[in-house]
Amino acid sequence: MPGDPRMRASDSDRERTASLLREHHAAGRLDAAEFNDRLDRAFEAKTMGDLDALLADMPGIDLYRLPAASIRPAPPGAIRPRTGTHPGRRGEGAISPQRVVTWASWAAVSSVLFVVWLSVGLISGGAAWFPWFLFVVIPWGLVIARRPPHHP
Repeated sequence: MPGDPRMRASDSDRERTASLLREHHAAGRLDAAEFNDRLDRAFEAKTMGDLDALLADMPGIDLYRLPAASIRPAPPGAIRPRTGTHPGRRGEGAISPQRVVTWASWAAVSSVLFVVWLSVGLISGGAAWFPWFLFVVIPWGLVIARRPPHHP
């Protein structure tokens, strides 16, 4: 019976209900506390009836039509030319040589510090096994990673 509320819910059923709850929250039908409560109950639900109860007071949403109706696909055959890279956007464009050199120097110094730490630990018989080199390596790596892509 497809509509039987006693039917056990699957993980995909729970995830579909969670997606619907997210859309209702984004539309302003649920406040943050109620959304979190219903989301928790959705992932704890055992039956389809439990999931249906979470959406009983909400209007139906077709998840296949979620992109705004104002967004129209390009007509067939229309190709948008690539106009180069956008330096303000992450993940696009080539990696600058300066960035490669910066990461290479970080890796080299990190390796040297690791070897020094390991050597001191072995020589001292384990008295210096506290990983002090991480206090240099991690902050330095975070500073490099957070720089804009084309920062000198």
